[in-house]
Amino acid sequence: MPGIKEVAARAGVSSATVSRALSGNGAVSEATRQRVLGAAEELGFVISYNASSLASGRTRNVGVVMPSVGRWYFAQVLEGAASALIEAGYDLTLYNTSDGPGHRESVLTEMLRRKRVDAVITVALRLTEEELAQLRAVDKPIVAIGGPLPGTTTIRVDDAGISSLATRHLISLGHTRIAHIGGGEELERDFQLGGTRRNGYESAMGDAGLTPEASWISSAEFSVAGGFRAAKALLARPDVRPTAVFCAADEIAVGAILAARELGLRVPEDLSVIGIDGHDMGEVFGLTTIGQDPVGQGAAAVAAVLALMQNEPTDPLWESGFYPTEFVVRSSTAVPGSLRA
Repeated sequence: MPGIKEVAARAGVSSATVSRALSGNGAVSEATRQRVLGAAEELGFVISYNASSLASGRTRNVGVVMPSVGRWYFAQVLEGAASALIEAGYDLTLYNTSDGPGHRESVLTEMLRRKRVDAVITVALRLTEEELAQLRAVDKPIVAIGGPLPGTTTIRVDDAGISSLATRHLISLGHTRIAHIGGGEELERDFQLGGTRRNGYESAMGDAGLTPEASWISSAEFSVAGGFRAAKALLARPDVRPTAVFCAADEIAVGAILAARELGLRVPEDLSVIGIDGHDMGEVFGLTTIGQDPVGQGAAAVAAVLALMQNEPTDPLWESGFYPTEFVVRSSTAVPGSLRA
């Protein structure tokens, strides 16, 4: 198998130049880098990161820590991060903190210190001061997605703001009987998504002078089945039935649409439904939603962590702003039936 010396000879440069060109560490002109890459490809040479890490102190490996991999949002973030890391020539090590009792503590106190990584990306983790200290003890760049970490570059959407926007969209159509199906307790410890999005809903309702019935506010697990069960209970009583429902996630919203259909209600004629996420199923069901592009969030986190590893500034938007979202109006929301001519 050809080695670095053979690549250097073929490219007409030194072995040190080959190392810099292939590892990305050190100054090499673009023309020289391309010449080295061409020589390496011709010879079938693949750089050994295990060997190069001994000299550079770099493992070309980034740790990603998240509370779940079975949910759509987390899977999408992971896809975006993995794709961006592959393009940059990095490996990814995944740490799932919710696989079983003690896994979270094990990840934060033992595994990250034992496993060699160049940087860490956390996803939807709200860490205690002690946990954050443990994570920073790794002494590597840290970027967060979702739940903010004090003093840490964070990629996040304005959950309260987009929840208010979703509710205000229904109000602008003329709805006053607006229900909310939020997230359950499953991810509340870290993500705190249910509470944050409910706050946005309640704020918009209050600003419009609307007071929802107590029975119009419920919670469900972040799944189609969870949304179906919650919406069926919500819509079962015709005397206090809402004309619209804001769901904290698209999967919940799809479940709500299916529940309405089973009860003989038409969407949007009898019930308007809006969600948040930008899930692929939304287009199939004609769901009005606010897309948060989790694949893009994962890629943005990688871009930020790569910049930190090179001691370069990150996008200033991540220091004080929010990741952009997209308001997508489809056929699941409309003027309430009582206001139609």
